[in-house]
Amino acid sequence: MAYRSTKEVVDDLEQSGQLIRIKQEVDPYLEMAEIQRQMYLKNGPAILFENVKGTKFPCVSNLFGTSERTKFIFRDTYDDVCSLLKCKADPSPLKKPLFALKALRKGLKGLPKKVSNSSAPVMANECKIEDLPGIISWPDDGGPFITLPQVYSEDPAHPGKPMKSNLGMYRIQLSGNEFKKNEEIGLHYQIHRGIGVHQKDTIDAGKAFRVAIFVGGPPANTFCAVLPLPEGMPEVAFAGLLNNRRFRHTRYKDWTIAAEADFCIIGTIDEKLKPEGPFGDHLGYYSLKHEFPVMNVEKVFHRDNAVWPFTVVGRPPQEDTSFGDVIHDMTGPILPTEINGLKAVNAVDAAGVHPLLLAIGSERYTPYKKTERPQELLTIANAILGKGQLSLAKYLMIIAEEDDPKLDIHHIDKYFIHMLERIDWKRDLHFQTNTSIDTLDYSGEDINCGSKVIFAACGSKKRELSNEKPDLSLPYGFSSYSLALDGVIAITSPAFVDHKNTDQLIKDLNESLELDHEKYPLIILCDDDAFTSKTLNNFLWTVFTRSNPSHDIRGIREFTKFKHWGCEGSLIIDARIKPHHAPPLVEDPEIQKKVEALFSPGGILEKWA
Repeated sequence: MAYRSTKEVVDDLEQSGQLIRIKQEVDPYLEMAEIQRQMYLKNGPAILFENVKGTKFPCVSNLFGTSERTKFIFRDTYDDVCSLLKCKADPSPLKKPLFALKALRKGLKGLPKKVSNSSAPVMANECKIEDLPGIISWPDDGGPFITLPQVYSEDPAHPGKPMKSNLGMYRIQLSGNEFKKNEEIGLHYQIHRGIGVHQKDTIDAGKAFRVAIFVGGPPANTFCAVLPLPEGMPEVAFAGLLNNRRFRHTRYKDWTIAAEADFCIIGTIDEKLKPEGPFGDHLGYYSLKHEFPVMNVEKVFHRDNAVWPFTVVGRPPQEDTSFGDVIHDMTGPILPTEINGLKAVNAVDAAGVHPLLLAIGSERYTPYKKTERPQELLTIANAILGKGQLSLAKYLMIIAEEDDPKLDIHHIDKYFIHMLERIDWKRDLHFQTNTSIDTLDYSGEDINCGSKVIFAACGSKKRELSNEKPDLSLPYGFSSYSLALDGVIAITSPAFVDHKNTDQLIKDLNESLELDHEKYPLIILCDDDAFTSKTLNNFLWTVFTRSNPSHDIRGIREFTKFKHWGCEGSLIIDARIKPHHAPPLVEDPEIQKKVEALFSPGGILEKWA
């Protein structure tokens, strides 16, 4: 269906029984976000909040709350668009005349269409920043944020040319901190983001950097703002393909504006920075207050009957988990065509995406002899760490397809078992220290700074992992332990003090821990072994968001030889909370109780309890 507004999506979902309306007044401070979180976890419908305190605009959340609903929204184009993307992996279908003709017709929808201001619904009305929904998701957030923005910028050498544009999703702080009310808003964009290239080129050209922020409109525009597209394909073109309707745009002074957006904020960005944040983010912690670019607001436009879409981010799973599932389904076949030998990748959502990347590759360097040592896997791993946002991976684990061709990269527990059965801790860890990591990852000791490690494993099984909890006598200070996964022991350890103190703890473990290191090749030091071991998601979140490889990977009988680090016994990952870590996200208990009552018998959301 070719949508022209958020209202059309709302109406379509309501008619198909996939949306509910909440008519009573709701508070944008924490309450709306808590309703969204609880509804998402219950696999519930999209929600239209008709009466939002402090604003005249209705708000909608959970539009993309399930993979099935997202595919329903794009039901008329989804399969065709997937087929077109797969042609990059296998171009042979394009050689068939009927397919090629159909692809050409579809391709025409990717050409943006310019319209006049009078034909652009978003230009119908003006308002101020303070009139917009001021949604705050977490108790310590620095202010209200736009959580589904489409941030549009252009190559300064091609002004007014959407085919030379970038449309990205970078969070927007509407007020708070030092921002001048209605005059300034904060833009948080991180390393490896396309808007940063446009900003640098514009500054170098001595021009004003004009940016437009769209909210709502055709849902394809929102979806494509987060889609990792093939290089050279602008997001607005892909949005036209996905919506089966060309991206409409108009010009206001020197800004390009999405004509069918529900809202549009335009302004300029200069070289000044102001504090932005804190903000509860998708790693499950607050991203802290740091200086980021500021937009000097020129105008705020909105269409008649405008609806404000929003989402809530936090520790996975959240709505962006469903986003990620659909994105992988759509673009998964492309990446292996861009890196020779790569078969599959999985940026693990439960670990916060960038902290843990799993990969499967080929070992073809010596096809006449089955290798027991990673070779081509290391070449592939280095290529991955040089590829766009994949380069932000902190832990990259890669195994050989030949060792188990049936292994599904999304069966994470089986992947870990396969890897732990084969890896050689003396040889198969490869570190990058003092390098760039994800801006939102606070496991390093400064923003954007940390380390990476490659775990590469191939060949025949080297050990049999135990699925039984061992009988251990822990050194003084270590209180309890659990079996987290086959072959993985989580140990509740003394609270982190400093790395010198950790050296002593590792020494104590080396001297007194009687453990079969072949059966249990991985040890996790943590603050709560019961929590860490309770679920696979808890294990992934705790271990990979709370450790910095260069500082926190240790080992039984560890050594350094010619600058290569390894260990002869079990590997140890220190996943305790450190003083420099950002605080984890915790819901407001009173708001939780209030929202839980809505799902209780007699409550307005009882049906989805």
